[in-house]
Amino acid sequence: MRILVVEDERKTADYLHQGLTESGYVVDRAATGVDGLYLIEQQNYELVILDVNLPEKDGWQVLEDMRKDSSTRVMMLSARGRLADKVKGLDLGADDYLVKPFEFPELLARVRTLLRRSENLPATDTLRVADLELDPRRHRAYRGSRRIDLTTKEFTLLQVLMRQSGEVLTRTQIISLVWDMNFDCDTNVVEVSISRLRAKIDDASDIKLIHTIRGVGYVLEVRQ
Repeated sequence: MRILVVEDERKTADYLHQGLTESGYVVDRAATGVDGLYLIEQQNYELVILDVNLPEKDGWQVLEDMRKDSSTRVMMLSARGRLADKVKGLDLGADDYLVKPFEFPELLARVRTLLRRSENLPATDTLRVADLELDPRRHRAYRGSRRIDLTTKEFTLLQVLMRQSGEVLTRTQIISLVWDMNFDCDTNVVEVSISRLRAKIDDASDIKLIHTIRGVGYVLEVRQ
């Protein structure tokens, strides 16, 4: 499996390159955000390990540009451990967020988890609930004839809800399936993401599909 490390600190980049290579991964490196984006456009990576503080273009900008046309898994690295920074990374489409300094065994465990999750979510046939249609292979969503523009995380969230249509999913289940992270249980990232998704899916339609089960979680289903 091929991994890209975008890190400008030489010592950290060397450390990651050596450890990941010894663990059996093929590792490419970039020291700037611009170089990182170039490699992402040229190669197919299973995972990008992306530092936040990068020259030329920072990690936030790289991630935002990536998510315009790439669903590659991204692990953010940063010395910023504030909850607000973690939530920002999630909102922009990161799959994990690791605070520096870190121990390599923890990073390696997270890498394996992210790659395992990728293997367990293969593209499938088109999903349909009422007039809502999701095409994982072409990464497109429609409500009737209306094309719905979704971020990578919104697409994954909708896919999870549609795969388990009629089944109530708790916040913990959604976090595990969509973000692959453990983070502060008080974080409202699930509520915010559901609200944004609901606005795109339901607001312009008479039939509402995304429902809140108070004190339990969320469900996508047709209600008579």
